[in-house]
Amino acid sequence: MCEYEFAYREKDGDYMQQPKLLVSETISKKYLKEIEVSSQYGVEDFFELETKLLYEIHHLETEQAKKTLHMIIDRISLRAGKKIIRGVKSYFTVLSSIMARKLYENQVPSKKAFAFNTACIDMIDNHMNDAEFLQFADDLIDFFVEVISERKQPTFIHQTVNKVILFINDELETELSVEDIAKHFRVSTSHLSRIFREHVGITLVEYLNVRRVEESQYYLRNTNKSISDISRQYHFCNQSYFTRIFKKYTEVTPKQFRDQKEHDYFRFVLSATV
Repeated sequence: MCEYEFAYREKDGDYMQQPKLLVSETISKKYLKEIEVSSQYGVEDFFELETKLLYEIHHLETEQAKKTLHMIIDRISLRAGKKIIRGVKSYFTVLSSIMARKLYENQVPSKKAFAFNTACIDMIDNHMNDAEFLQFADDLIDFFVEVISERKQPTFIHQTVNKVILFINDELETELSVEDIAKHFRVSTSHLSRIFREHVGITLVEYLNVRRVEESQYYLRNTNKSISDISRQYHFCNQSYFTRIFKKYTEVTPKQFRDQKEHDYFRFVLSATV
């Protein structure tokens, strides 16, 4: 049985009925054909590899996750043939959506999870260099691991410190100050500063700068935003100060980090002090 759709006929400004296949019927035919084709390309372990990849990202196993993603790309390339770039881009988009859902399930605010997905897709569409797609895959893993690491529940003895860290991660692009954070948690600035340094090992101001530097790296490496705009985005008082703080932690300037891809992303490791 054939369904009909109304097609617009320009010459007389009228509509007419034209037969078309049901979408479900078309997909079913393609699906059955694809089963036969895919069996020739050794993709039986594809979803096992993907499950392994998600586990490694969630457990911050960056280097292993990169190797697993390369293995997945190998499987995609076998099926995609000459359309490998298209196939890889499509998979990166799917993977970004999966990661956005994982973030939401880990209590990331919906607006941030949605923004994460949108930013990844924009980066894939507009900044992925076809000649360096494996490097892009590695950068994508770095980004995923960094975002997931933000949602790892800190394990400091003082629960206010743990809550402050998560609060900073969620509100990093707002103009946060020690006073703002103290007011939010209804404690004095002196008390907050003391317990934060006592448990984390650095001052609250230093931690704010560390997180801003970590986040700014992705905009430097994967967007065309000017350094001054990125500096303002993370509320550094001026570009000169941003450069000084960025170099303090990464040992290179923002421009060098953008231009010289061999520089690894800077990561600050939270470790509880006893």
